[in-house]
Amino acid sequence: MRKRGLASLAIFYCDFKADDKKELRGLVSSLLVQLCHQSDAYSTILFDFYSAYDCGSRHANDEALIGCLKCMLKHPRQAPVYIIIDALDECPDRFDRPSPRETVVKFAEELIGLRLPNLRICITSRPEADIRRVLDPFPSHHISLHDERGQIQDIVDYIRSVVNTDPKMEVWKAEDKELVIEVLTKKADGM
Repeated sequence: MRKRGLASLAIFYCDFKADDKKELRGLVSSLLVQLCHQSDAYSTILFDFYSAYDCGSRHANDEALIGCLKCMLKHPRQAPVYIIIDALDECPDRFDRPSPRETVVKFAEELIGLRLPNLRICITSRPEADIRRVLDPFPSHHISLHDERGQIQDIVDYIRSVVNTDPKMEVWKAEDKELVIEVLTKKADGM
């Protein structure tokens, strides 16, 4: 659908190892850039925003960036927009307030709360309490992979494959390999 211009798609993977992939500014900036490449109208909105900030001479704050994104999403007669925020739980939930995770969760709540008919949002995350507290009240389709037999079997198969093909583990006793597979499968917690 995206390739034929029938939809726009923006994907953001939250990654605790990369500073720009674990905080709100990186998320919103990424969504803006991805969407502007898929629609002339979005591109015009972003260019106007950029111009309003003296072509990058002045820094827009997070609220201004979010406002620009909302302007794009609310633009009339646009194809459906699919936004995927993957691994939301990877955003740090530090003691500083608000934490990076809190700001990203609040942003997701804000987007969902817009209730735009052309906006589809997919958020993947471990079922962390702080994330569920905010997102569970929204009408949605929840799919929990943690307890799915297929998910658990895929994890077992992957671990077994690594243990049985790693040259360093080749010399291990069979019972040691099985113990590693069993412990890692339990510790994987569906991920």
